[in-house]
Amino acid sequence: MTDTLIRIPTIRTERLVLRAPKAEDYETYVAFRESDRAKGVGGPYDRIQSFFDFCELVGHWVIHGYGRWMLADPASDEPLGTVGLMYPEDWPEPEIAWSLFENAEGRGLAFEAAVAARTYAYETVGLKTLISCTIPDNDRSIALAKRMGATYEGDFTHPQIGVLNIWRHIGPEALS
Repeated sequence: MTDTLIRIPTIRTERLVLRAPKAEDYETYVAFRESDRAKGVGGPYDRIQSFFDFCELVGHWVIHGYGRWMLADPASDEPLGTVGLMYPEDWPEPEIAWSLFENAEGRGLAFEAAVAARTYAYETVGLKTLISCTIPDNDRSIALAKRMGATYEGDFTHPQIGVLNIWRHIGPEALS
């Protein structure tokens, strides 16, 4: 018998741990996905869809060799949101995606985590370009994309979510 191992690295930043999702994170994740806060990512979603989306957090690592992490408080391990790389079948190209849970809002944690994810994408995965997709009225995500130096490139229409703005991130050569 052979085992399949999934490698999800842990990254530590000044105030966060980016780690693999755990079963203990599930209820917090579902609470976010069922809330009005999930409108910024096409929600709210029901519990069943949230289950599939939670499993996708790990599944991306299997399919692409990269994915999204659970953001966690380094002292308590409390889940604070998700951040990382995603490239679903119906997406234009790899994306840096972020979602913060209510307990993490307004502290600059999304920026800190997204910068760590971008560094990982360029330095470890070897990606040469990245986008972030935002719902047009998600002002906080648009502000974060701009803070990271991303520029508006146009729109794409997702079959379930609808129109999304595409923000092009600075490439690795411009960051070095």
